[in-house]
Amino acid sequence: MSYLRSNLIPGEQVIYQTRLHWIVMLGNLILGCLLLAAGAGLLYYATVQAGFEAATVRVMQGTGIALIVAGLIVFLVGLAKRSATEMAVTNRRVVVKTGLASRRTIEILLNKVESIEVSETTMGRLLGYGAIIVVGTGGSTEPFRKIAHPLTFRSRLQQQIEKPVLLAEDAARAAGLPGTVTGPAALGSAAR
Repeated sequence: MSYLRSNLIPGEQVIYQTRLHWIVMLGNLILGCLLLAAGAGLLYYATVQAGFEAATVRVMQGTGIALIVAGLIVFLVGLAKRSATEMAVTNRRVVVKTGLASRRTIEILLNKVESIEVSETTMGRLLGYGAIIVVGTGGSTEPFRKIAHPLTFRSRLQQQIEKPVLLAEDAARAAGLPGTVTGPAALGSAAR
């Protein structure tokens, strides 16, 4: 069970959940593939080439196997790094959890969010990742980097922030309250 789902408060629902984009694993993928290829190449060379002493062949085979194991470990470390981060929008808050052995969580109540900034590089736009900076009341900023589908995250967060306002307006209209003013006119009358 994920950290987020195990720490929901009563009545809280996950609206949108995302994680780090696969791009965070790119370095691990490249290094892992290089180690795997080197290990496989060394094993193949040790098996095909004749004329080596038995001890040399065992050392080459051992080194090849060690390189393959190291490549798999590098790949698994990247996978763990990606999986150790959870980001979600619930009907009450924004939650980000990072880390496996040591954990860091950031939780911002929806009514404390002042603004949301999305930053995407050209490569990020093409591959579908970017950074989101959520600014809370008091100017506290929380950057969430290299997340998958940042525009969708922002959209869902904005929808949840606006939902109580829209529900209140809908309830007032449904009740047919006389003199109920909504939209831009309500802002102008509230300022007077």
